[in-house]
Amino acid sequence: MTNNLLTIPGYRIIEQIYNGSRTHVYRGVSESNQKVVIKLLLSEYPTFSELVQFRNQYTITKNLDLPGIVKPIALLNYHNAFALVMQDVGGVSLAEYTANAKQLDNIQSSNSDISSPQTSPLPLDEFLPIAIQIVQTLEGLYHNRIIHKDIKPQNIIINPQTKEVKLIDFSISSLLPRENQEIQNPNVLEGTLAYMSPEQTGRMNRGIDYRTDFYSLGVTFYQLLTGQLPFNSTDPMELVHCHIARMQIPPINLVPAMGLMVNNMIMKLMAKTPELRYQSAAGLRYDLEKCWQQWQENSNISEFALGNRDICDRFVIPEKLYGRETEVKALLEAFDRISNPTLSKGGQGGVEIMLVAGFSGIGKTAVVNEVHKPIVRQRGYFIKGKFDQFKRDIPFSSWVQAFQNLIRQLLTESAAEVQKWRLKILEALGDNSQVIIDVIPELERLIGKQPEVPELEGNAAQNRFNLLFQKIIRVFATKEHPLVIFLDDLQWADSASLKLMQLLMSETDTRYLLLIGAYRDNEVFRAHPLMLTLDEIRSYSATVNQITLAPLDQPSLNRLIADTLICPLERAIPLTELVFTKTKGNPFFATQFIKSLHEDGLISFDFTPPYQRVASLQTPPYQGVARGGWQCDIAQVRTLALTDDVVEFMAIQLQKLPTNTQEVLKFAACIGNEFDLATLAIVYQKSQSETAADLWKALQEGLVIPIAEVYKFFQDSESVELAQTSDLSVPYRFLHDRVQQAAYLLIPESQKQFTHLEIGQLLLRKGGHGGTAPTEAEKEEKIFDIVNQLNIGVELITDQIERKELAQLNLIAGHKAKTSTAYEASLKYLNVGRKLLAKDSWQTSYELTLVLYVEATESAYLSTDFELMEQLAAIVLQQARTILDKVKVYEVKISAC
Repeated sequence: MTNNLLTIPGYRIIEQIYNGSRTHVYRGVSESNQKVVIKLLLSEYPTFSELVQFRNQYTITKNLDLPGIVKPIALLNYHNAFALVMQDVGGVSLAEYTANAKQLDNIQSSNSDISSPQTSPLPLDEFLPIAIQIVQTLEGLYHNRIIHKDIKPQNIIINPQTKEVKLIDFSISSLLPRENQEIQNPNVLEGTLAYMSPEQTGRMNRGIDYRTDFYSLGVTFYQLLTGQLPFNSTDPMELVHCHIARMQIPPINLVPAMGLMVNNMIMKLMAKTPELRYQSAAGLRYDLEKCWQQWQENSNISEFALGNRDICDRFVIPEKLYGRETEVKALLEAFDRISNPTLSKGGQGGVEIMLVAGFSGIGKTAVVNEVHKPIVRQRGYFIKGKFDQFKRDIPFSSWVQAFQNLIRQLLTESAAEVQKWRLKILEALGDNSQVIIDVIPELERLIGKQPEVPELEGNAAQNRFNLLFQKIIRVFATKEHPLVIFLDDLQWADSASLKLMQLLMSETDTRYLLLIGAYRDNEVFRAHPLMLTLDEIRSYSATVNQITLAPLDQPSLNRLIADTLICPLERAIPLTELVFTKTKGNPFFATQFIKSLHEDGLISFDFTPPYQRVASLQTPPYQGVARGGWQCDIAQVRTLALTDDVVEFMAIQLQKLPTNTQEVLKFAACIGNEFDLATLAIVYQKSQSETAADLWKALQEGLVIPIAEVYKFFQDSESVELAQTSDLSVPYRFLHDRVQQAAYLLIPESQKQFTHLEIGQLLLRKGGHGGTAPTEAEKEEKIFDIVNQLNIGVELITDQIERKELAQLNLIAGHKAKTSTAYEASLKYLNVGRKLLAKDSWQTSYELTLVLYVEATESAYLSTDFELMEQLAAIVLQQARTILDKVKVYEVKISAC
């Protein structure tokens, strides 16, 4: 796009000042003669994600009154995207300011950059004033609850004459106190990889909060003072590994003149865990100003203790694990065994299953997530799926989630890599690829449309499916890319999923595979399907290991509370004893309980300056539990009469939310642990923007987690029409099963069936694209979701036409489950369908009745329920009108014999 083609009404373009891989930036003048900078997206047809990020810059900053940012003036519709008009502050980026002259023409600053040009180090007397200004701006962002998420020299503007510094590009910034980064290909991570905090890579067992900006700031300071990045690699996965596991060379080793204190500040900012970094921008600014004052007075900086004023007034419960060292070690050793040929049987890589057992909320998922670090080192894949307490009849639900996750990762790789994976999968599956696509539809996006396959009967279909699934696992589980599959909440697994797990562990040709299964051991019994499956797996001499997590002991809980309140261990003991008594050491319950104490004002921050605070720590009503600003009213906590049941406790907490938020959470809980905005809006019977607005408070409280950044489009009420008309998925998940259960508990027992019935009917009427009636293809794609909701409310359906319609839907679901070799689930759907028929259905609905009974007869045989098979076969043989209508049943009886 050249200048003579660029016309923006109301503005005159003067010159192009930046030509990046994703955006162009121009300098111009408005009709009122105001100097402006105009930023445009390069793509003529930008993706929705690009539009979200571009619009987010305006949404975040339009009402932000901070001198340290470049203020937006307007967001204009321009062609198929937007034009962002901003103040022209007459500056250049710090990257350009510090670049060597011969490199000025080569500077790029797209989000996909993983390295930067070599720059000239700044002298200390120039660096410190710049650093102080940047930190003052971060302090303002902190007070406005904004996480920038992309601090780097390219996003910091400096006026070369006045040396005034401003922060730009809020495209991926967040208004939530905490975000979670799902595992993605490093090439498509939000942010700039060279400056990215360990938690922002998605490979750390923790969320993203304001302290991610401190790490990126540390990398920026490192580069400004040394002229180079701490980790300089063109390999994205190598950079991820560096950030999460490798220590940088201390910058003082490269530039001794910076002095020990500035070196130590940078090392503190770049700590791998947020708890070890600065905890407040104010604390960092104080240390920088102290350095600057000493430098101005003495041209030297003497040693002093860092962080004396680094007291955070934001309530943050640490996410690090307490008391789980042994369990984490066992898990990491299991990964080493399967990924390292020298440690496995036969020297060819291993296959293991590692079970993680324990009560709900005990921290099973948190322990499993610790395996990310060695996976990055080995360039492996980690995929996960979760069985849902309200979707137990959906076959392979967790497996499907896991492989959807893997396919999304693969699709973001380079075109050459995608083609390589496509050829490998097609070579493994051949002309039978459609069999796996029927179970994991996302696979079609990777390998393209595939020919239909002949429908096989009974065991032949099962054997074909098993063989093909083994082959696709072997495609992904290799020495170059060990594969870890995490299946959560196995106690709710369907029988088909358990059989698939059993198959993989009995298979002898698969290597480099670690299957991790988490389950609640208090919810299973000796004859539970999961236990029987594990017994079968052990009988094959497969390697099955188990970690059983106990509740936190009191010393571990005391460390957590002391770290939360920033106080010595002994001062936290009174509160620890109360929390331990209430929660019995359950980590999820404990953290939610502590959070509620803060929300209710029983834990509060004392803003008395630190040097005046020491004496008051011992005075009532606060009994010396906290230090560094946090205080707890122990006497008041002791008087609380709270339930010991975590679900009931969470339900009480949810009732403190706005009424609309409670209402939308009820519907979300009925949909499942994961849900998307479009579906939720249909069942909530409001627009997507209204639904997102009502859900927002639950996101702010951390009770619901957005899975993708597109949720940001609904932070602002303007221009939401684009989202309403696009084929957009905005996915969310509940923080924990107990939150979902608590939201479900808010629905009165007498209304639960009606609520599910209403949801099913709405999905049936409006579950298609854009809220329209679904096509037959869309209906079949979502058949399990629709039928599961309707079946819960089946007793309320009295109209025979509606009952017949639901019987037909159960027939579709039963056939789809049977095709996927989930025979027990198939039988359940078909049995519901049979029971919905009228008493005289053999006369009034012969065709539907016949096919339901025949399909149920076959599914009963395939599920080894021979008694039911015989009963159903006898009815068909008695009622069928022609010999041809009886043939299928005779075939089933012969197979059974």
